[in-house]
Amino acid sequence: EISMQGSSDDLVDNHNVLNDLCHELDKTRLTTMAIVSMCPVDDPYIQVPDTVSWNHYFGWYGGTTADNGPWFDEFHAKYPNLPVGCSEYGCEALNWHTSDPKQGDYTEEYQAYYHEELIKQLFTRKYMWATHVWNMFDFGADSRNEGGENGQNHKGLVTFDRKYKKDSFYAYKAWLSDDPFVHICGKRYVDRVEDVTKVTVYSNLPEVELFANGVSLGKKASPEHFFYFDVPNVGETELVAVAGEFKDEGKIRKVDTMNEDYILKEKGAILNWFDIDAPEGRLSLNDKMSDIMKTFRGKLILLGMFKKIKKGLSGGKGTAGFDVDKKAMMNMMSGFTLLRLTGLMGMTGVTFTKEELLEMNRKLNKIKKKK
Repeated sequence: EISMQGSSDDLVDNHNVLNDLCHELDKTRLTTMAIVSMCPVDDPYIQVPDTVSWNHYFGWYGGTTADNGPWFDEFHAKYPNLPVGCSEYGCEALNWHTSDPKQGDYTEEYQAYYHEELIKQLFTRKYMWATHVWNMFDFGADSRNEGGENGQNHKGLVTFDRKYKKDSFYAYKAWLSDDPFVHICGKRYVDRVEDVTKVTVYSNLPEVELFANGVSLGKKASPEHFFYFDVPNVGETELVAVAGEFKDEGKIRKVDTMNEDYILKEKGAILNWFDIDAPEGRLSLNDKMSDIMKTFRGKLILLGMFKKIKKGLSGGKGTAGFDVDKKAMMNMMSGFTLLRLTGLMGMTGVTFTKEELLEMNRKLNKIKKKK
């Protein structure tokens, strides 16, 4: 991630020297480098190494999961002779749960959905030379204040203590391991309010059968290794997934109200997404920046917010010393909800009070969404 804005002549010259030195030291290996999402794709320094790889978080920090595959298709079409990979992608998950996963909710269910989508998009594009998940394990990160547990980055497929493999871990095992297995997702998410629960099963075997209290819900085949079953949620239901000689067990329990232990309530946080008034057909802090920008009054609200951010960045941490390509940054930010963006700004030293956010949301509620 040498440059977020693009290169200078000096930077390109320096990289050519380094590239030649690598080839001189070892003529058997190719060179590569990781490029941050916001860097322009036509920057000349990207052409220096033998291969390139991009750090993209579409579906977590901005954009949607569906953006990943098409982005690489476009790059590959433009530079068909430059081998391309994905050197970073991932999203955070703690012990929070939901039956309606949303980008930025820090639930194990959204992380599983995210990685299912990324696996399907990246692993099926044969021109990609490599993919690298960020990260195998949750890890210490002093400045982070996200997900309800400060000081850690929770993008790991396994918890910080190495004791619990999140569901997304098994999505990769289903694609990459020859060791036969079957895994029922959502074991930490027992109490459910919905009448029908979508149960996801991962396996590297061709067919899975799911039993609910001993009754078969049928067999399913999936070339993608992800199997989905609709399970009636009544009382307490013991689940057993069977694939060949292998079994896995779980359970769900019907409850009237959502178990509060499953819901993220960040310590010191300003607001959570479920605290926001969001009338049907009206804008709110839960809407994406791109949707708010479609309206004139929405643009005015964002303009006032950006003035505060600009003022805060001029006297604070800024962008960690990086120069950022403004157009690329705005494209990335357009996929954020406004609430998510204001929360992430806390890492740069720019904070919004609860009163400021509620007032902003009140103004947005008066604006009709544009279709």
